[in-house]
Amino acid sequence: MNNTTTETTPLIKLENISKSYFLGEFDVPVLKNISLTIEKGEYVALMGASGSGKSTLMNILGCLDRPTSGDYYFEGQELGRASGDARALVRNRKIGFVFQNFNLLPRTTALDNVIMPLAYTADNLSTAECRQRGLKALEEVGILERAKHHPGQLSGGQQQRVAIARALINNPPVIFADEPTGNLDSKTSIEVMEMFNKLNAAGITVILVTHSDEIASFAKRTICMSDGEIVPGLFSHNLKQSEVKK
Repeated sequence: MNNTTTETTPLIKLENISKSYFLGEFDVPVLKNISLTIEKGEYVALMGASGSGKSTLMNILGCLDRPTSGDYYFEGQELGRASGDARALVRNRKIGFVFQNFNLLPRTTALDNVIMPLAYTADNLSTAECRQRGLKALEEVGILERAKHHPGQLSGGQQQRVAIARALINNPPVIFADEPTGNLDSKTSIEVMEMFNKLNAAGITVILVTHSDEIASFAKRTICMSDGEIVPGLFSHNLKQSEVKK
């Protein structure tokens, strides 16, 4: 009975999520009654112009911010009103983040950047076991030979591969990628997106924030935002992946 419930529980469910920022005497709404469901194993692009609210929504989904109102369920657990410790536990153990600017420590090797999250989540692992897990993650993203290099010795695409390996280090069920190709050239962008395809094929849920039609076309479902709301039918895939890769 419990197994059936677990299998049918969506990874993410939002019910009437709103977010406002209070600036002096003014209440500035950023998200307005967002409701959506994302199932385990989906590959979703969250798309919209600058100011549409997509990054704010990503921050709430990633437990980096709280909604002003509404309910946010992650694997059936309500997180919108959960304690800071409960949200941090989910964020550290169940969510991987990939950002546009890579967010790597410049004076730290690729391997040490990758295993850094384990300092907060892997109390039962020895230093050797942490390093072995990090090397495996680097191998998965095709950059094992650069394990001892610092970010300044890596290309933009290589740095993003390190960031993806870091996102994978805790074996999370979901990866959030916020404009992950924003600082990359076209060829490298496609290589990175193909990597996300591979991760999704292995069962990881991928949620991608982008303003690019071409990047969004790699996802299997697109959620379009405008002025803090989901807008049905705003976006259609104008390019097939085979056309993008040419």
